[in-house]
Amino acid sequence: MSLAVGAGPSSSNMDDKAGSAEKTTTNHRPESDDDNEEENRNLHLGPQYTLKEQLEKDKDDESLRKWKEQLLGGVDINNIGETLEPEVKFLSVAIVSPDREDIVLSIPADGKPEGLWFTLKEASHYRLKFSFQVSNNIVSGLRYTNTVWKTGVKVDSTKDMIGTFSPQLEPYTHEMPEETAPSGFLARGSYTAKSKFLDDDNKCYLEINYTFDIRKDWAATE
Repeated sequence: MSLAVGAGPSSSNMDDKAGSAEKTTTNHRPESDDDNEEENRNLHLGPQYTLKEQLEKDKDDESLRKWKEQLLGGVDINNIGETLEPEVKFLSVAIVSPDREDIVLSIPADGKPEGLWFTLKEASHYRLKFSFQVSNNIVSGLRYTNTVWKTGVKVDSTKDMIGTFSPQLEPYTHEMPEETAPSGFLARGSYTAKSKFLDDDNKCYLEINYTFDIRKDWAATE
């Protein structure tokens, strides 16, 4: 099973393999990406410009200006900076399930929630929803990775492509595909997980290290 914010193995394999099987789900990005990292660093793409510089170049050429506007979409001129590096700030993370109200999770500045971060009900249907803001420059190839362990054994590894986003004042909202929590005696228990949000240059904008439980029911305090 690939869980957006952490999970154990799929319900079909949980009882047979007692959480010891490892599954890797990779969407949109092949496993060989890391192998090509060194090669990509050796590519010379010529001079780079900030987004503001790109917009101001050839501004007297009307046809070129319109082409850039069409290419960049609804870029907020007031939300771009003088730097090549984009800034991505995650504002909220939530677990959405038809069985209950949304579970809104706080994001500590150090990316390490204290204690148990959340509890999933076994066999529940849910999805991860998060909002984030992009400023300064376009962030390209924003992706999500998640690795989960139970009793020290890696039981799940997931990669999902989110997309490319232009800077704007209004936050973006993204929802992951729906997942189903595993169920059964062997599925229930405590897990540790690490989630990352990175771009095409492997720049990490948020890393969260946390623990969660899978129980017979949702936690009463959530």
